[in-house]
Amino acid sequence: MSPESASPARRRAAEVSGDESTVEGPLRGYHHETYVVPLPGAPGAAGSARWKCREPRSNLLWFDRRCFVSEELLLPALRDRITHVPDVFEFEGLHLQRFIEGRTLGTLHPAGHAVPRELLRQIVRLFGQTAAVTSGTLAVERLCSPEDRPEDGDSDGFMERLVCFTEERVYAANLDEFGSLFAELGLDDDAFKRLRKHVAGLRERPFCLLHADLHRENLVVDADRRLWTIDWELAMVGDPLYELATHLHLMRYPSWQRRQVVEGWRRAVEAARPGGTHGWRHDLDLLLGYKRAQSVFTDVVREAVSLGRAGRSPGPRVALAAARLHGVLCAAALPLGLDSVPGPAEIGTALVRWSRTHTEEGPLPGTL
Repeated sequence: MSPESASPARRRAAEVSGDESTVEGPLRGYHHETYVVPLPGAPGAAGSARWKCREPRSNLLWFDRRCFVSEELLLPALRDRITHVPDVFEFEGLHLQRFIEGRTLGTLHPAGHAVPRELLRQIVRLFGQTAAVTSGTLAVERLCSPEDRPEDGDSDGFMERLVCFTEERVYAANLDEFGSLFAELGLDDDAFKRLRKHVAGLRERPFCLLHADLHRENLVVDADRRLWTIDWELAMVGDPLYELATHLHLMRYPSWQRRQVVEGWRRAVEAARPGGTHGWRHDLDLLLGYKRAQSVFTDVVREAVSLGRAGRSPGPRVALAAARLHGVLCAAALPLGLDSVPGPAEIGTALVRWSRTHTEEGPLPGTL
């Protein structure tokens, strides 16, 4: 690739490494364009460690609340408290994360499959370690507003701020462009009133650090079978049960292993943060309901955008997107109070109708 045709992120990675031929990437990832480079002068065995050089992608749909100023400032504060998180190295004014050599848990054991016992033990240990980290013991600058910092233990207040974020930043902020599609799928302002009613009355639990995005692609297994936790960008302080709900929602464990994970979480969190599991039997399904409801709004937007011009006429891609959205809507029918859910054919028609009014006509990429 010529320097002229390289993206700014790749050019920056080449500058950092000093040798374009050593740059690997871009890596798979949604929020950042990421490259891996060696830095002979950086920490690591004989300079063998490699480091991630990344830049935020432009024109992204950002649907996740952020609490800390930066992941690179958070990680050093966790180094002696959380087992196996990436090191951070400052190089010419940049904070670079160490690249963890290994394979993601999702590559080794995809969603729906069981996680081996020795790796599951490390996930449970992580639950306990994060539960032991509180806002009072974490001297890292936060950017969330005061109203997004409810009093310690106010689980209802914590959930209300999450619902507000989904309502304001995902739903309302996209009404101008996606309002007609939301409406055809039965999603309106009243859905949030019903969602608030569904999640009301959570038990109080003392707050702690949450990774808040613990899925299989954010867990990396190295050659020694050590499990590293990466991508702390969405970390926040809040209800420890929300961590479990998010993890279960994203991991898709087999039902028998899901029960093991819940029990492991209960033991680890209660030992590290007494009271942190209070009322979990009642509240876990409520928090899982919120996660399913949240997914509806983000997935509708992402599926429509992903289809692009291919959504202007019925076809396999539209049918697949419609089937996915049908499943998401069915899963969230209870927390959103939906009396009925449109079928896949109706959803496909809605996607085509929206696409025809919101995308330009013309040949699809690769068809010229």
